[in-house]
Amino acid sequence: MTSVFQHALGDDFDRLHPNLQRRFGVDGERDQGCVGAGTMDRIWRGGAFTAPFLHVGTLRHILFPETGADVPFTIENYAYQDSFGRPALTFVRTFQVGPHRRRRFDATMVYDPDRRVPVDYLGTTQHLAVDLDVSADGRGGLRIRSGAQMFRGGFGCPALIRGDAEVHELWDEWAQRFRIRVTVTNRRFGPLFGYHGSFTAGYVPAGAPVPAAVRPLRETV
Repeated sequence: MTSVFQHALGDDFDRLHPNLQRRFGVDGERDQGCVGAGTMDRIWRGGAFTAPFLHVGTLRHILFPETGADVPFTIENYAYQDSFGRPALTFVRTFQVGPHRRRRFDATMVYDPDRRVPVDYLGTTQHLAVDLDVSADGRGGLRIRSGAQMFRGGFGCPALIRGDAEVHELWDEWAQRFRIRVTVTNRRFGPLFGYHGSFTAGYVPAGAPVPAAVRPLRETV
């Protein structure tokens, strides 16, 4: 099974650093999953007006209002074939935002062969689908930018509440770690949420079961 990112990047996949090629090449044949653990140097949010919006996001494991520094972080990427027969890759990020509080940011990425675009389904019930623009930068890193966003049922997400995301991930040779930076903004209200930090990763061998906890409760097309 060709990985979602190999589909999305085509020949540009080879421009990624070898460690990113393995991480984003998880396809269930060579590796079943990639599990990372590290620290987010900073988690931030926009002004006070963003808090209600971010609180709503906690209901479906998308966004959250907490901020902080040196926040323990894990990310779980598992490859599987979803109920529609599409290659899928989980993105389950867990943040230990307090001594007894964890927040999750869940997404499942698939590749739409008809439109030739990767799609990120956000949340535990995939109620929001986001087209993605994926590219390799000049340093072997990966950039992901969000595009059109649709609610389940084919309704477009209004610009007033839409969050446009940009993700940049690269391999730090000196530190021997992956580095990631995520920024979510709104065209009218500006920065909403973001985080940056680093992590190391290990690989789950092919054939291992995909944990039910990282898969969405409901899948959509």
